[in-house]
Amino acid sequence: MSDAGDERETQGYDASTRHVALAITALALGGFAIGTTEFVTMGLLPEIAHGIGQSIPRTGHVITAYALGVVVGAPVIVALGARLPRRELAVGLVLALGLGNAATAMAHGYWPVMAARFLAGLPHGAYFGVASLIAASLVSADRKGRAVSGVMLGLSVATVVGVPASTWLGQQLGWRSAYWAVVAIVIVTAGLLLAAVPHTRGNRDATVTAELRALKRPQVLFAVTAGMVGFGGIFAMYSYVAPLVTREADLGRGAIPWFLLAFGIGSVAGSWLAGRLADWDVERSIVGGFVAGIAVLVAVWLLAGVPVALWVLVLLVGLLGSVLAINLQLRLMHVAGDAEMLGASLNHSSLNIANGLGAWLGALVIEQGHGYRAPSLVGAGLALAGLLVFLLALRVQRRADVSADATPAEVEVVAST
Repeated sequence: MSDAGDERETQGYDASTRHVALAITALALGGFAIGTTEFVTMGLLPEIAHGIGQSIPRTGHVITAYALGVVVGAPVIVALGARLPRRELAVGLVLALGLGNAATAMAHGYWPVMAARFLAGLPHGAYFGVASLIAASLVSADRKGRAVSGVMLGLSVATVVGVPASTWLGQQLGWRSAYWAVVAIVIVTAGLLLAAVPHTRGNRDATVTAELRALKRPQVLFAVTAGMVGFGGIFAMYSYVAPLVTREADLGRGAIPWFLLAFGIGSVAGSWLAGRLADWDVERSIVGGFVAGIAVLVAVWLLAGVPVALWVLVLLVGLLGSVLAINLQLRLMHVAGDAEMLGASLNHSSLNIANGLGAWLGALVIEQGHGYRAPSLVGAGLALAGLLVFLLALRVQRRADVSADATPAEVEVVAST
């Protein structure tokens, strides 16, 4: 995706100065705003449901609306904006996020809130796509994974600081105040991006057709599907963490932020761990993340009534979510070829399809009377499905690699097996 001129420009900016740390911090702050607005809805779901006069399961559909916004916005905005200067594109996307949150805070009624959350979701994936590409261009190739995980760390820190704090704010001052807080963060982020991130040109040769051509690559489709299905396991449980705490663990409303904090601590630890695991082996990290996720989600189903155990398990869900999200993103950036920014953004499309899928399936089993533990068991099934898709992708890739290097006689032997 990046051209040689852009790489020389950013490498010259970063290689001899300390400004790269501030630039990545600015990019991460945008991720912090996104993480706060995405996950605070889950923490305030009972308050939002009361405010718009709907049941908790029905109000859970606003989570799906945000996810659909991400799914639609990521490929469309990246394809249309690939030729734009990257810093300015990032600033525009952050400001669009602020507009969506202001609309949410001012909306009244079920459908207006649904529409506002869809609007807020549009810039999500595209922002992480361009931010990841900017961060990777600021450092040497051997630190690319850590630069991308640095941007994603903003989202994880949001789950530790932004989400619990804004959930508490929403409980004290009304749920709308949480979204106004995100607007304030967005304003600060836009200024910091302009001050700290170097100007780089977009890809002047990019076209919508060329960008979207990456969608035809089998390994791109495999990675998107694995994230879309497998990551749904995380959201099937986490979308209903508030009633899980109050109705299954039998704790008061005041305990909810502590469980959101557990998820956040796990996410931050997972972001740190993910960069190092990626340096070791991206594919094995994804497989291990799915396997561990299955075990943890089954444990939530079994032990949700034990508050201490539930707190630890929610922390582990956050950790494994970060490991999977970051390594899937690096996988997509690699297999997308020249459309690297689209690959990075597609990861967030797939994860937010997972968000919507998990929330919807969770609502379905709750509405059928299976209780608030049931979504965790559904989640384990989704994680298993994601694992199987990814293992199939690795098998197809291995056969393709062997076929590319083999003689015709060897190809015949491989095909026969």
